[in-house]
Amino acid sequence: MRVKILCVAVALFLPLAAGAQQGVYKWTDEQGNVFYGDHPPPEARDLPKEVKNERGVTIGTIQGKKTEEELQAEREAEELRQRRELQLRADRALLATYLSVDEILLHRDRRVELFQAQSRVTELYLRNLRRALDDLESRAAQFKPYSSDPSAPTVDPELVTDIETTKETIARHEHNLMRYQSEEQQIIASFEGDINRFKVLKGID
Repeated sequence: MRVKILCVAVALFLPLAAGAQQGVYKWTDEQGNVFYGDHPPPEARDLPKEVKNERGVTIGTIQGKKTEEELQAEREAEELRQRRELQLRADRALLATYLSVDEILLHRDRRVELFQAQSRVTELYLRNLRRALDDLESRAAQFKPYSSDPSAPTVDPELVTDIETTKETIARHEHNLMRYQSEEQQIIASFEGDINRFKVLKGID
Protein backbone atom coordinates (compact mmCIF):
# COMPACT_ATOMS: atom_id res chain seq x y z
CA MET A 1 0.00 0.00 0.00
CA ARG A 2 1.48 3.38 -1.01
CA VAL A 3 1.70 6.03 1.64
CA LYS A 4 1.48 9.69 0.64
CA ILE A 5 2.54 12.43 2.98
CA LEU A 6 0.58 15.68 2.54
CA CYS A 7 1.15 19.08 4.13
CA VAL A 8 3.38 17.84 6.97
CA ALA A 9 6.30 15.62 5.94
CA VAL A 10 7.04 13.84 9.18
CA ALA A 11 3.88 14.68 11.18
CA LEU A 12 4.05 11.62 13.42
CA PHE A 13 7.58 12.11 14.68
CA LEU A 14 8.43 15.84 14.61
CA PRO A 15 6.69 18.69 16.43
CA LEU A 16 3.86 20.23 14.47
CA ALA A 17 4.22 23.60 12.82
CA ALA A 18 2.73 26.61 14.56
CA GLY A 19 -0.40 26.54 12.37
CA ALA A 20 -1.16 22.89 13.16
CA GLN A 21 -1.04 22.83 16.94
CA GLN A 22 -4.48 21.23 17.18
CA GLY A 23 -3.26 17.97 15.64
CA VAL A 24 -2.73 16.28 12.30
CA TYR A 25 -5.30 14.15 10.49
CA LYS A 26 -4.79 10.67 9.13
CA TRP A 27 -7.20 9.18 6.59
CA THR A 28 -7.34 6.40 4.03
CA ASP A 29 -8.96 6.85 0.63
CA GLU A 30 -11.07 4.28 -1.21
CA GLN A 31 -7.96 2.88 -2.93
CA GLY A 32 -6.26 2.17 0.39
CA ASN A 33 -3.80 5.05 0.22
CA VAL A 34 -2.95 6.61 3.61
CA PHE A 35 -2.67 10.39 3.93
CA TYR A 36 -1.65 12.85 6.65
CA GLY A 37 -2.40 16.55 6.79
CA ASP A 38 -3.52 19.39 8.99
CA HIS A 39 -6.14 20.46 6.44
CA PRO A 40 -7.79 17.48 4.68
CA PRO A 41 -8.87 18.32 1.12
CA PRO A 42 -12.57 18.46 0.13
CA GLU A 43 -12.46 14.97 -1.39
CA ALA A 44 -11.59 13.59 2.08
CA ARG A 45 -14.47 15.35 3.80
CA ASP A 46 -16.68 12.24 4.05
CA LEU A 47 -13.88 9.82 4.99
CA PRO A 48 -13.24 8.70 8.62
CA LYS A 49 -10.14 10.29 10.15
CA GLU A 50 -7.82 9.90 13.11
CA VAL A 51 -6.51 12.99 14.90
CA LYS A 52 -2.93 12.62 16.15
CA ASN A 53 -0.77 14.78 18.39
CA GLU A 54 2.85 15.78 17.81
CA ARG A 55 4.00 12.38 19.12
CA GLY A 56 1.87 10.46 16.67
CA VAL A 57 -0.60 9.34 19.33
CA THR A 58 -4.26 9.19 18.32
CA ILE A 59 -6.15 11.74 20.40
CA GLY A 60 -9.49 11.58 18.62
CA THR A 61 -11.47 10.27 15.67
CA ILE A 62 -13.82 11.83 13.18
CA GLN A 63 -16.54 9.58 11.84
CA GLY A 64 -16.93 9.44 8.10
CA LYS A 65 -20.18 9.79 6.18
CA LYS A 66 -22.40 6.80 6.87
CA THR A 67 -23.81 4.63 4.12
CA GLU A 68 -27.56 4.31 3.65
CA GLU A 69 -27.30 0.76 5.01
CA GLU A 70 -25.58 2.03 8.16
CA LEU A 71 -28.18 4.77 8.62
CA GLN A 72 -31.01 2.26 8.15
CA ALA A 73 -29.41 -0.08 10.67
CA GLU A 74 -29.17 2.77 13.18
CA ARG A 75 -32.82 3.70 12.64
CA GLU A 76 -33.91 0.11 13.16
CA ALA A 77 -31.77 -0.19 16.29
CA GLU A 78 -33.28 3.01 17.69
CA GLU A 79 -36.81 1.83 16.93
CA LEU A 80 -36.06 -1.46 18.69
CA ARG A 81 -34.65 0.40 21.69
CA GLN A 82 -37.77 2.57 21.91
CA ARG A 83 -40.09 -0.44 21.64
CA ARG A 84 -38.21 -2.20 24.43
CA GLU A 85 -38.35 0.92 26.59
CA LEU A 86 -42.10 1.28 26.04
CA GLN A 87 -42.63 -2.40 26.83
CA LEU A 88 -40.61 -2.05 30.02
CA ARG A 89 -42.71 0.90 31.13
CA ALA A 90 -45.93 -0.94 30.30
CA ASP A 91 -44.75 -3.99 32.27
CA ARG A 92 -43.94 -1.88 35.30
CA ALA A 93 -47.35 -0.19 35.15
CA LEU A 94 -49.11 -3.53 34.75
CA LEU A 95 -47.39 -5.06 37.78
CA ALA A 96 -47.99 -1.93 39.84
CA THR A 97 -51.71 -1.87 38.99
CA TYR A 98 -52.76 -5.49 39.47
CA LEU A 99 -51.95 -8.21 41.95
CA SER A 100 -53.75 -11.07 40.20
CA VAL A 101 -55.46 -12.10 36.97
CA ASP A 102 -58.81 -11.89 38.77
CA GLU A 103 -58.26 -8.19 39.39
CA ILE A 104 -57.63 -7.65 35.68
CA LEU A 105 -60.80 -9.55 34.79
CA LEU A 106 -62.83 -7.51 37.26
CA HIS A 107 -61.54 -4.25 35.80
CA ARG A 108 -62.21 -5.50 32.29
CA ASP A 109 -65.80 -6.46 33.10
CA ARG A 110 -66.49 -3.03 34.60
CA ARG A 111 -65.18 -1.29 31.49
CA VAL A 112 -67.13 -3.58 29.17
CA GLU A 113 -70.33 -3.01 31.15
CA LEU A 114 -70.09 0.73 30.47
CA PHE A 115 -70.07 0.19 26.71
CA GLN A 116 -72.82 -2.41 26.92
CA ALA A 117 -74.99 0.02 28.88
CA GLN A 118 -74.43 2.71 26.25
CA SER A 119 -75.32 0.22 23.54
CA ARG A 120 -78.56 -0.81 25.29
CA VAL A 121 -79.68 2.80 25.70
CA THR A 122 -78.84 3.57 22.07
CA GLU A 123 -80.68 0.48 20.79
CA LEU A 124 -83.80 1.49 22.77
CA TYR A 125 -83.64 5.02 21.40
CA LEU A 126 -83.22 3.69 17.86
CA ARG A 127 -86.33 1.51 18.20
CA ASN A 128 -88.35 4.56 19.23
CA LEU A 129 -86.91 6.63 16.40
CA ARG A 130 -87.71 3.97 13.80
CA ARG A 131 -91.30 3.75 15.03
CA ALA A 132 -91.57 7.52 14.82
CA LEU A 133 -90.15 7.46 11.29
CA ASP A 134 -92.67 4.79 10.23
CA ASP A 135 -95.48 6.99 11.55
CA LEU A 136 -94.17 10.08 9.74
CA GLU A 137 -93.76 8.22 6.45
CA SER A 138 -97.28 6.75 6.76
CA ARG A 139 -98.67 10.25 7.15
CA ALA A 140 -96.60 11.55 4.25
CA ALA A 141 -97.81 8.72 1.99
CA GLN A 142 -101.15 10.52 1.69
CA PHE A 143 -99.55 13.55 0.06
CA LYS A 144 -97.58 14.43 -3.05
CA PRO A 145 -94.89 13.55 -3.95
CA TYR A 146 -95.12 10.42 -1.78
CA SER A 147 -98.64 9.50 -2.96
CA SER A 148 -99.38 8.15 -6.46
CA ASP A 149 -102.86 9.71 -6.34
CA PRO A 150 -102.81 12.65 -8.78
CA SER A 151 -105.46 14.42 -6.74
CA ALA A 152 -103.53 14.13 -3.44
CA PRO A 153 -102.56 17.42 -1.82
CA THR A 154 -98.95 18.54 -1.50
CA VAL A 155 -97.21 17.42 1.65
CA ASP A 156 -96.65 19.91 4.46
CA PRO A 157 -92.99 21.11 4.35
CA GLU A 158 -92.77 20.67 8.13
CA LEU A 159 -93.62 16.98 7.76
CA VAL A 160 -90.84 16.59 5.19
CA THR A 161 -88.43 18.31 7.57
CA ASP A 162 -89.48 15.99 10.40
CA ILE A 163 -88.84 12.94 8.21
CA GLU A 164 -85.37 14.11 7.15
CA THR A 165 -84.42 15.12 10.69
CA THR A 166 -85.52 11.74 12.05
CA LYS A 167 -83.53 9.90 9.38
CA GLU A 168 -80.41 11.93 10.19
CA THR A 169 -80.85 11.23 13.91
CA ILE A 170 -81.24 7.51 13.25
CA ALA A 171 -78.09 7.46 11.11
CA ARG A 172 -76.13 9.29 13.81
CA HIS A 173 -77.18 6.89 16.56
CA GLU A 174 -76.57 3.85 14.35
CA HIS A 175 -73.03 5.13 13.91
CA ASN A 176 -72.71 5.60 17.67
CA LEU A 177 -73.97 2.08 18.29
CA MET A 178 -71.38 0.62 15.94
CA ARG A 179 -68.68 2.67 17.68
CA TYR A 180 -69.71 1.45 21.13
CA GLN A 181 -69.66 -2.15 19.94
CA SER A 182 -66.27 -1.70 18.28
CA GLU A 183 -64.78 -0.07 21.37
CA GLU A 184 -66.16 -2.89 23.52
CA GLN A 185 -64.30 -5.43 21.39
CA GLN A 186 -61.13 -3.34 21.52
CA ILE A 187 -61.34 -3.18 25.31
CA ILE A 188 -61.73 -6.96 25.50
CA ALA A 189 -58.75 -7.50 23.18
CA SER A 190 -56.62 -5.02 25.12
CA PHE A 191 -57.35 -6.68 28.45
CA GLU A 192 -56.69 -10.09 26.92
CA GLY A 193 -53.23 -8.84 25.99
CA ASP A 194 -52.70 -7.51 29.51
CA ILE A 195 -53.75 -10.84 31.00
CA ASN A 196 -51.37 -12.79 28.79
CA ARG A 197 -48.49 -10.42 29.53
CA PHE A 198 -49.22 -10.48 33.28
CA LYS A 199 -49.06 -14.26 33.21
CA VAL A 200 -45.69 -14.16 31.46
CA LEU A 201 -44.27 -11.64 33.93
CA LYS A 202 -45.57 -13.62 36.91
CA GLY A 203 -44.67 -17.02 35.47
CA ILE A 204 -48.30 -18.17 35.51
CA ASP A 205 -49.28 -20.99 33.17
